[in-house]
Amino acid sequence: MSLVLLATTHRVAPGLLTWRAWTVLHAARVLTATPDHPQLPYLGEAGVAVEVVEPDARAVVAAARTSDVVWLAAPDGDAAFAERVGELVVADPLDVEVVHGSYDLPGARLLDMVSVMARLRRDCPWDRKQTHASLVPYLVEETYETVDAIASGDPDELREELGDVLFQVVFHAAVAAERADGFTIDDVAAGIVDKLIRRHPHVFADVEVTGADEVVANWDEIKKAEKAGRPLLAGVPRSLPAVLEAEDLLRKARKAGVPEELLEGHNTLTDAAQAAEQRLKTWTGEFRTRVEAWERHSGG
Repeated sequence: MSLVLLATTHRVAPGLLTWRAWTVLHAARVLTATPDHPQLPYLGEAGVAVEVVEPDARAVVAAARTSDVVWLAAPDGDAAFAERVGELVVADPLDVEVVHGSYDLPGARLLDMVSVMARLRRDCPWDRKQTHASLVPYLVEETYETVDAIASGDPDELREELGDVLFQVVFHAAVAAERADGFTIDDVAAGIVDKLIRRHPHVFADVEVTGADEVVANWDEIKKAEKAGRPLLAGVPRSLPAVLEAEDLLRKARKAGVPEELLEGHNTLTDAAQAAEQRLKTWTGEFRTRVEAWERHSGG
């Protein structure tokens, strides 16, 4: 006699179970404490009878001593129940096996992110009223916080900040999906996947390269073909800080062979802007120090 604890994931469509799971389900008495378990309709279609009982570990273990029993765990895993089973069979041994009926694939928790976002957009007044425009400051701030996390070398901080950036991506997709002419998070993912495949023919096609420089060159050529007809500087965001925008504009212009006389005035203006930025940066550092000292003194 034995007890099988059958675990499944809600991130895989119900009914898609491993062969081992179907084998034990057809060979034993099946119990669960979850009357609305998403697997139940599909088990019924497959001829597997499931009894809904109280999550009484002692009673289930006792039943498994007289016949083979499968415990269909709730989607959250029934951790407390499993722990209690463990305590009982340590004191009085019983053959217990954990069988995973379905597994999370890498990236499965992204489905949770989409689900949480849908709930927030529906039920949270603040999240519900946001627009693409109102979210811009948060997207910019989270991006800079991610840069700081990379500079800090702290992996936990970086993980958290990347999550905040991911949330912004999912948020914007949720906002867009509400428009008749909008798009979904799947459209966003499909777009970047298609782009990466197109621009990596040395990985996904038969193009050969000798190193990273050729990869960059191929990328630029493919991008140029894709963007044929667009103005040379169209790809430089106007929302960049002025110094960064100027640097990016010059890089693209020089790469395309724009005459140097068209760049007149750049050095003087850039030097002045960089000097002003450095002065402001010095002030922000000093300001942070003063505020930190004030916090320590005030106990804030």
